[in-house]
Amino acid sequence: MKVLKQDEFDAYLAFAHRLADLSSAAVMKHFRKLRLVEDKSVDGAYDPVTAADRQAEEVIRAEVAETWPEHAVRGEEFGGDVTDTEFCWIVDPIDGTRPFIMGLPLWGTLIALTRNGTPVLGLMNQPFTGERFWNNADATFHRGPDGESAITTRPCPKLGDAILSSTSPDLFATQQDKERFDVLSEKVRMRWFGGDCYAYCLLAAGHIDLIVESGLSAHDIAPLIPIIEHAGGRVTGWDGSEAAAGGHAVASGDPALHDEVLKILAG
Repeated sequence: MKVLKQDEFDAYLAFAHRLADLSSAAVMKHFRKLRLVEDKSVDGAYDPVTAADRQAEEVIRAEVAETWPEHAVRGEEFGGDVTDTEFCWIVDPIDGTRPFIMGLPLWGTLIALTRNGTPVLGLMNQPFTGERFWNNADATFHRGPDGESAITTRPCPKLGDAILSSTSPDLFATQQDKERFDVLSEKVRMRWFGGDCYAYCLLAAGHIDLIVESGLSAHDIAPLIPIIEHAGGRVTGWDGSEAAAGGHAVASGDPALHDEVLKILAG
């Protein structure tokens, strides 16, 4: 794949930050002030959505249409057709709607730019805590109340020393997926549920070692892949394939752990 020129990447990154700034206002006017939560599920599994989700995505879509009309947009709330467009913005206005409606700050706005299907830029914005995570062409960065700095994953070559995270045991796609996750859990130091996109960013910052999930959509994982990989980690499907389209995902802070984890998940 042709590499983006530095000035091109810088322009897209500045635009991603602008999208995060604009969507923050739409989200924060609803956080801990919700009066209505809808259930958009079609199969009985609770799938909440709020006005904050929809308004934030509308803001992002409008800005992309005005600034980069030749780019496609795919979002959680309003979809988007798969096209042969070179560039596509993939958006999850609130990744972690469940903690959002509970008033917990374990959610974020996810923004990715893909080129020919490959995520090249990712950004996670958490406006309540004042934190933002993103990658440039060479590294991953965190900005928070204490300022801005580059971040990296931490070494953890031994599975028995690893901290393993997943959003919820209820979200595994099949019972077999949950059983394989449980087998892996028996081999690590500690497991913890919760966090959604925030947990992936904590992995990029060196606080978590492994995240294993299934049943993901592209908007759940594509923005997080470049954030983790530019911090030194690795993200794939459970079979080692590309994870950007969703489905099963494994994120490892130390790539030395990754193949061992894949073997366990393969059963």
